[in-house]
Amino acid sequence: MLDDIHQDAEERMGKSLESLSAAFAKIRTGRANPRILDGITVEYYGVETPLNQLASINVEDARTLAISPWEKKLLPQIEKAILKSDVGITPSTSNDVVRLPLPPLTEQNRKDLVKQARHEAEQARVAVRNIRRDAMSDIRDAVKEKMAPEDEGRRAEEKLQALTDRYIGEVDKELGNKESDLLAI
Repeated sequence: MLDDIHQDAEERMGKSLESLSAAFAKIRTGRANPRILDGITVEYYGVETPLNQLASINVEDARTLAISPWEKKLLPQIEKAILKSDVGITPSTSNDVVRLPLPPLTEQNRKDLVKQARHEAEQARVAVRNIRRDAMSDIRDAVKEKMAPEDEGRRAEEKLQALTDRYIGEVDKELGNKESDLLAI
């Protein structure tokens, strides 16, 4: 029973870390990365469809993304979807390709992006702590209802705390990597 609680907590903490990685991927750095367009959807025959399912997204050079739709008639809709999104990049269309030139980051932009990354990391830490709190409560309930002995409950709590510390360390490590990536010129 206590092992099930521990395993469930570990899975949930892992998902929190994956969520943080996805959030960090959307925070753009000075380099072109197709993942900054992951949240963009385009209306395609009345259905909101992810952009990466309607076009190929390539890194043209260090600061430019090239979007080549599989149907030419989608160019205006793709352009509108990018403008509507919170990516903050103005597309330019030529022939069959939508180009997204990424502007160079100013010092203030970098600081704002670091703040955003720290906020995302704090959200992940809070999620990990909430998972620990729920698991601790489950362990204490199991001990209280005599489903597990007290000494096993204490060991399970210590094991859960070690797991929490490990995942918080992972969050801090990812944040450090993202900050150094954002502040690199």
